Amino acid sequence: MQERVNVAIIGGGPAGIFAAFELLTRREGLRVVMLEAGADLAERSCPIAARKVTQCVGCVPCDIMRGFGGAGAFSDGKYNLTTEFGGWLQEFLPEQDVLELIEYVDNMNLQFGAPRELYTTKGSALRKQALAFDLHLLQATVRHLGTENNLRILGELHRFLLPHIGMHFNSPVTTIEPKDGGFLLTVAPHSESPRTVFADFVIAAPGRAGAEWFATQCKALGLDLYNNQVDVGVRVELPYEVFSHITDEVYEAKLVYRTKQYGDSVRTFCMNPHGFVVTENTDGIITVNGHSFRDPALHSHNTNFALLVSNRFTHPFNEPHQYGKRIASFSNMLGGGALVQRFGDLMRGRRTNEHRLGQCFTKPTLAATPGDLSLVLPKRHLDNIIEMIYALDKLAPGTANDDTLLYGVEVKFYSSRLRLSPELETDVKGLFAIGDGAGVTRGLSQASASGVHVGRVLAERVSG
Repeated sequence: MQERVNVAIIGGGPAGIFAAFELLTRREGLRVVMLEAGADLAERSCPIAARKVTQCVGCVPCDIMRGFGGAGAFSDGKYNLTTEFGGWLQEFLPEQDVLELIEYVDNMNLQFGAPRELYTTKGSALRKQALAFDLHLLQATVRHLGTENNLRILGELHRFLLPHIGMHFNSPVTTIEPKDGGFLLTVAPHSESPRTVFADFVIAAPGRAGAEWFATQCKALGLDLYNNQVDVGVRVELPYEVFSHITDEVYEAKLVYRTKQYGDSVRTFCMNPHGFVVTENTDGIITVNGHSFRDPALHSHNTNFALLVSNRFTHPFNEPHQYGKRIASFSNMLGGGALVQRFGDLMRGRRTNEHRLGQCFTKPTLAATPGDLSLVLPKRHLDNIIEMIYALDKLAPGTANDDTLLYGVEVKFYSSRLRLSPELETDVKGLFAIGDGAGVTRGLSQASASGVHVGRVLAERVSG
């Protein structure tokens, strides 16, 4: 039988979760369904993270990328309380409104047991020190949940939602069809016959793993898209002590540098003191990421962070998502997954092999294949990254050591963007788009805030 609901939420990441939370707490009696392509939270597990294997085995779908909690479930749960980065919500709402939404999300996390400690760049001398080397520190306050606390809080949110909404997992939506003043969704559960759901309103929260799927749906609905950026780079791993004077004070330093050679922007992203490098699988493409725990017993001896080069393409090219996936595929082709190279080997024009990696003073936290990133990344990207490493070495001496490890590749996919109202409603009335996969945000705070905003809009709009 066809399921009939007031609101269907496509995607169970932070954006979808907080949209559901707001709908339920502000309007009793609504029929809400969440349709998620991945597994339920308790069933999500990565063989690499569990130390059962050392290489990605290609689980379908990837439990790191899909499932309740989204791609951020196994992250270290950094919530940046700022509008300086993390998305583009301020293009749709007044900046103060965005900040209030972010603070609301932060208070909800606290109610569900988030650590109360905050890190901030406010008043830090680091900003002046960085400027001396033409590095620009973005201002932010961050609450670091830690991977273990992040999962626990998601579990609390799951328990809150479960009695009140229909949560369907391993249930990817294949089509969105406007019909009879609402939407007919075709759902194709794994190993089951397709079924349909009719919803008065749809909230699309596809997440990073669903960005390409959502772009395809938008085209089928006749919605005009314009290119968003794609970020391509590497994950750097080095001894904790190299960045300790920075991370002990602000935990994560968002540093932006404009290269002298090309004038391109390179930025640090997702800094993880005492962290671990991990892999992600997006539709068969293996990329790298990082996370860290709050519990000292779970700490490593290293710090890792991404160095990302942003590309925003213009006409006639309109497939930035594919561009990032093609670059990542070179790493997969050469290394069977992620590659790792010593910075000293890269600068000497030689590949890292097992022997050189075995002699490395920086012990890798991910079992990646030793290789040569110059055969993977475009020259312009690699030149930008190398220049950034030497700039960081002035602020954090030791960054450019021979035994600094570079993992490739790290790619941040963002959906092509579409025209949205201040309510984040598309030109198809009743269809809303939120979160990273819709090209609206790029981080936990703003993704969650976008869900809160649309949840409030629909709590007022849905008829009894």
